Amino acid sequence: MSTGDVHQPVELPANQPKQFYRGGEAIAALRGGESADFGPEDWVASTTTLFGRSDAGLSTLPDGTLLRDAVKADPDGWLGADHVATFGADTALLVKLLDAGQRLPVHCHPSNAFASKHLNCRHGKTESWIVVGTSGPNPTVYIGFRDNVSADTVANWVSTQNTAAMLDALNPVRVKAGDTVFVPAGLPHAIGEGVFIVELQQPTDFSVTLEWQGFLANADVGHLGLGYDAALECVDRTGWGANLGSLIKETQHTGGPFRGSVNLFSADADPFFQADRLHVDGSFGLEPSFAVLVVLEGSGSVGSLPVRKGSTVVVPHAAGETGLTGELVAIRCRPPLLSSVEGS
Repeated sequence: MSTGDVHQPVELPANQPKQFYRGGEAIAALRGGESADFGPEDWVASTTTLFGRSDAGLSTLPDGTLLRDAVKADPDGWLGADHVATFGADTALLVKLLDAGQRLPVHCHPSNAFASKHLNCRHGKTESWIVVGTSGPNPTVYIGFRDNVSADTVANWVSTQNTAAMLDALNPVRVKAGDTVFVPAGLPHAIGEGVFIVELQQPTDFSVTLEWQGFLANADVGHLGLGYDAALECVDRTGWGANLGSLIKETQHTGGPFRGSVNLFSADADPFFQADRLHVDGSFGLEPSFAVLVVLEGSGSVGSLPVRKGSTVVVPHAAGETGLTGELVAIRCRPPLLSSVEGS
């Protein structure tokens, strides 16, 4: 699709920049391809690069144009005038398929305010996980400290790389397909082995890695070049043990045949992104919006574009009202709800 063409939905190939941890078999199984070495993340419709890299992570359209460049050339067509009035030529969204072939390290992400002050970026990295599959005997995620933790304690854990203490301080949560987890900026977390998610996040690659030993080449990568004294200021050290219910939502439908849309997140996510799961048996109308679709089951079409299980599709705002037809289940990911964004 060139920038001069009428905007229509576009299917995108896998986009798996090499990572420091293992995984990717579940992505390959969904897409029907081969597993990539150290390819546990598929960055879908990405206009974001890996931290410190100039192009790794960017999605390419079928005609060879980077999606980032196509959006910059025609932001209204891709994103809609109202979105552009708030965010400019910025999708304000990154979608990933993430298949944890091993437990990820304990880490967290900066807030908008921290990123603006220290990293010259308007976006931090609040994220949400939609669990679409699990494997192994105990698929678990670790989210937030159970109890309040002092700054000195966190600094000591990091300086001594006390992995056991860090992990033990977090809340372990066993997950299943259909669960969603909201991860606000600053919340320490780790995704356990065997958890396969569709992840929505703000469009950055900012991670403060508390547990770097055994994962990263050295500590420098873990503090975003800021030094840990500064980087650890972004860590949410409050206890979440009594408040986990506000972060976790069960969305799997268990009552027989269902057609329609299931909202996957609470209103807390609206300033950052939106997502719903679409159960289509016949047809479903998509209102005009920039959107990323991940087809989990079945087959059909998005407009005139054929799709099947494993298809990942970017839909421009200028595609207008678009019909999703067939028998399929898909995750629809969209940018922030503008009415919830401060200053919009």
